[in-house]
Amino acid sequence: MKNGLKLLKFMYFFSCFFVILGNTSFAYIDPSAVTYVIQAVAGVAIAVGAACTVYRHKIAKWFRAQQKKRAKKKHQAAENKDDQKDEQ
Repeated sequence: MKNGLKLLKFMYFFSCFFVILGNTSFAYIDPSAVTYVIQAVAGVAIAVGAACTVYRHKIAKWFRAQQKKRAKKKHQAAENKDDQKDEQ
């Protein structure tokens, strides 16, 4: 409730700020400027995707290593159990 009220105040302040201090501008945006923006956004998207892929592979490798450790412990426990049966 408290966070929602803070968020509402924040949104109200900035909406009033932009309405009061906003200027109407009649400007021309050059198409080449838009392509620079598109290239920047594409570059960021590709970089984020590459970083996610690298970390996904690291996390998967860690899980595989944990799975191998568990399987090895289970195998050793089974061997110890078999050895104890053979001794009896």
